Amino acid sequence: QVRLVESGGGVVQAGGSLTLSCAASGRTSGSIAMGWFRQAPGKERDFVAAISVSDSATRYADSLKGRFTISRSQNTVLLQMNSLKPEDAAIYYCAGRNSYGAVVYTKEEFYDYWGQGTQVTVSS
Repeated sequence: QVRLVESGGGVVQAGGSLTLSCAASGRTSGSIAMGWFRQAPGKERDFVAAISVSDSATRYADSLKGRFTISRSQNTVLLQMNSLKPEDAAIYYCAGRNSYGAVVYTKEEFYDYWGQGTQVTVSS
């Protein structure tokens, strides 16, 4: 079993920055690809970013490239968000998938584990 716990959400002014953290624990925590998704009220979850088990590959939603950065170290995955816009406001979810090597996953259905989410609010 894998447990994912997000933290770091909060309120930030438009144009500001925020860093989210996802702590993974469990028997397979060292062999899972990770990703971030976000969901605004009334909408489906959207892909944000993903990183491979080996930390050799990353992928971002086209609209977020240049503003968001995903990274990992051991059992922690970070999402650094810069130049935040009001439309970035959402609940951000950390996701994991049993995997190996330099593989990244960009679709929700590929993931096996989900955190409970952390709220990001952007004021304007």
